[in-house]
Amino acid sequence: MLSIDHLSIEFSSRPILDDISFLVNKKDRIALVGKNGAGKTTLLRLIAGEYQPTAGTISKDADLTIGYLPQVMLFTDQRTLCEEVMTIFHGEDEARFIAEMDRTIIGLGFERKDFDRPCSEFSGGWRMRIELAKILLRHPDLLLLDEPTNHLDIESIQWLENFLKTSQSAVIVVSHDRAFIDNVTNRTIEITLGRIYDYDVNYSKFVVLRQERHEQQVRAFMNQQKMIQETEDFIERFRYKATKAVQVQSRIKQLNKLERLEVDIEDTSRLNLRFPPAPRSGDFPLIIQDLRKDYGTHTVIEDVNLTIRRGEKVAFVGKNGEGKTTLVRCIMGQLDYFGTLKIGHNVKIGYFAQNQASLLDENLTVFETIDYVAVGDIRTKIRDILGAFMFGGEASDKKVKVLSGGERSRLAMIRLLLEPCNLLILDEPTNHLDMQSKDILKDALKDFNGTVICVSHDRDFLDGLVEKVYEFGGGHVREHIGGIYDFLRTKKISSLQELELSKPATTSKPAGTSSSKADYEAQKAEAAAKRKKEKQIADTEAEIARLEQEQADMETLLNDPANQTPDNFAKYEHIKHTIEQKLYEWELLSE
Repeated sequence: MLSIDHLSIEFSSRPILDDISFLVNKKDRIALVGKNGAGKTTLLRLIAGEYQPTAGTISKDADLTIGYLPQVMLFTDQRTLCEEVMTIFHGEDEARFIAEMDRTIIGLGFERKDFDRPCSEFSGGWRMRIELAKILLRHPDLLLLDEPTNHLDIESIQWLENFLKTSQSAVIVVSHDRAFIDNVTNRTIEITLGRIYDYDVNYSKFVVLRQERHEQQVRAFMNQQKMIQETEDFIERFRYKATKAVQVQSRIKQLNKLERLEVDIEDTSRLNLRFPPAPRSGDFPLIIQDLRKDYGTHTVIEDVNLTIRRGEKVAFVGKNGEGKTTLVRCIMGQLDYFGTLKIGHNVKIGYFAQNQASLLDENLTVFETIDYVAVGDIRTKIRDILGAFMFGGEASDKKVKVLSGGERSRLAMIRLLLEPCNLLILDEPTNHLDMQSKDILKDALKDFNGTVICVSHDRDFLDGLVEKVYEFGGGHVREHIGGIYDFLRTKKISSLQELELSKPATTSKPAGTSSSKADYEAQKAEAAAKRKKEKQIADTEAEIARLEQEQADMETLLNDPANQTPDNFAKYEHIKHTIEQKLYEWELLSE
């Protein structure tokens, strides 16, 4: 389908990707992971044809079609929503796909009343959904999705998950939403230090394998460093001794030919960040009674009644446009409303808005922005905190005005973490955070002894953090006791399709037909999955046998002292480590 061979690219003489090769096959669903700046977006743009490689080739099937959703794009304003989506259809296709277009647009969170609205009336996030709908409706052979969930609510994300799992397209997706890529992908490619590591497992299993690989890399790196030091000591000791001249020159040549190992040292540590102790507030930081908010003649929310106790951590969830941010702005005193809203005694609010990044002082540096609000012992750890949120080294001396939107959002989040408060209100705090930064924030919130209101579509982030969920929909707010997955199980909405089925049926179906068909389809899917696993096990066993033969050949070779060179030892270690990884993959598949 698509082959990448010895591909390299550099910008301003700085290598981004270095001699990478891999294949993309039909039905592959690949999670492309790595730190910000590792080259994930660059690789997608290379495959999409927007960049040309410095070296190497990208070979595609002659009839391969590609759909690419970038993080940032230009939009048109001249058409309505429906007219814009219809631009992908031609002639007879238009009539055949009308129903599918409706399902797709509604699945992505739009309502029928939106169909005739001009695209110019939609925000950037909603326009991104329009572009996603156009791409999905083309049914390309290969989908390239760069952070597709950033502008989707939970229900739309679940709809997209179901769409991708049943799609015939191959998928390469970049996402910091762990739950999304776990549910959608079956293969993980990590980019680090310009190279790639390819795992035939989903993200959660990849994390385990990656940790083992990293530990092996560290051991190999330390062994090589020890060998280099010993060789350099030998050279220095006998450099001027005539009887050792041949040996010295031999060692110098060995070092010059040695391929130096690199280790991603930033993965070896983890910052434990804590909020300052929350000043004690009253027992009920927030009480809302019979609240209603109108925009002109349109009622966004009404009859809102909720009480949040001190120390509770709750989530506001629901489709975009259902009033989550509106209620937050009412709490913050930024909007007028009807009804009663009481802020409790001694409540100090820390607020992260979706536009929080725009409120930073552009003339301060990154370090100065944080130093300005940090108090107490935390001031001694500012550099560590900045490093954990990808502002290490020289990046901490950048002016805010030169930062990207994502960098500004991360900086605003760090600033909020350090301000003493007892009620944290976070509106989509994870959109621009990578997985490590999200984990740091989540752990800090779990340990926080104050009260938290979190508006988020990130299920993995909310899981284990909140104990109550407020669902926004149809102008009302409903309380659900329990965590985010308790809420989803109660709603029984693993996808929007199930949500539609949960509504009162307008027509009845013949008894017995749907269940028997569902049983048959389930059995067929289970048998197909079993066959696939059995093939993977057989392929892995064959690969292990081949590697073990290579290992035996290398052991025979190394029995001769003349062959005991650093290159041969490094090759032997590489084979041994690869066998260990394949054995672990075999164990996972067998289980």
